[in-house]
Amino acid sequence: MSTLSKLRRLVLRDGVSVREASRRLGISRNTASKWLSEPEMREPKYPVRVKAQGVLTPYEDTLARWLKADQHRNKRERRGIKAMFEALRAMGYGGSRGPVYSFAKQWRLAQDHSARGAGFVPLSFELGEAFQFDWSTEYAFIGGLRRRLEVAHTKLAASRAFVLSAFHSQAHEMLFEAHARAFAVLGGVTKRGIYDNMKTAVDKVGAGKQRSVNARFEAMTGHYLFDPEFCNRAAGWEKGIVEKNVQDRRRGIWREASERRWASLSSTPGCSRRAWTPGASCATPSGTSSRWPRCGRTRGCA
Repeated sequence: MSTLSKLRRLVLRDGVSVREASRRLGISRNTASKWLSEPEMREPKYPVRVKAQGVLTPYEDTLARWLKADQHRNKRERRGIKAMFEALRAMGYGGSRGPVYSFAKQWRLAQDHSARGAGFVPLSFELGEAFQFDWSTEYAFIGGLRRRLEVAHTKLAASRAFVLSAFHSQAHEMLFEAHARAFAVLGGVTKRGIYDNMKTAVDKVGAGKQRSVNARFEAMTGHYLFDPEFCNRAAGWEKGIVEKNVQDRRRGIWREASERRWASLSSTPGCSRRAWTPGASCATPSGTSSRWPRCGRTRGCA
């Protein structure tokens, strides 16, 4: 699904030819044309291939430990790959030295590209470059009862325009509806979307930036043609714009909303169909002046 999403973005959004896109992604041009001709975005299904066990496979863990230990030795005391190859042969390895040298080279390349310390990215963005998304939990009195609301915050990183959407849960349907509302209100889709590692988007968090992206979430990004980016673990500052938006709206809009009584969820400020801008003043359901837009009924409001 990830390759399909990248293909759609390259061809449909960036205007790259099918031939060039297939070359970049390492797939057949016929395969790329077939995927793009499908009326709907469907995940390609292939039979599972069983990886054949190589002659070096039983000794890979041992060789990796030797290479790791060698890194902490003085250069004069380090063993070469040839010495390790001879040691493996003494342990019963019957292959040639080629796989040993190749494994050592790949292992050292992986170590060179691994993260060695904390890095910081300046939060500066071009117009139309990125939006940031986050959930927050708020409370309001709806229908005479104190209800827990899951509020989706979608905020443009450059202009700081944002859209709030309130729901009763954070299920996939609510996530997709929040994006559909935000893109309709903001009038378009940016090139990138920045998220934390929420369960509806990431099935498994790997090392560094490696993510196993949820298939339904991947289908949504392929439909809207934007690149999803996920923050590192416990690194909320990487999407600090929307994090601050959560705190500001909680102290402003939602504090005032919690002091009022609402007939239904559709009358709360989280069901707006317009982008909210600081200083805006609109009519609320009670007829008084407030700092949020009046709600227009939208699909998904209860």
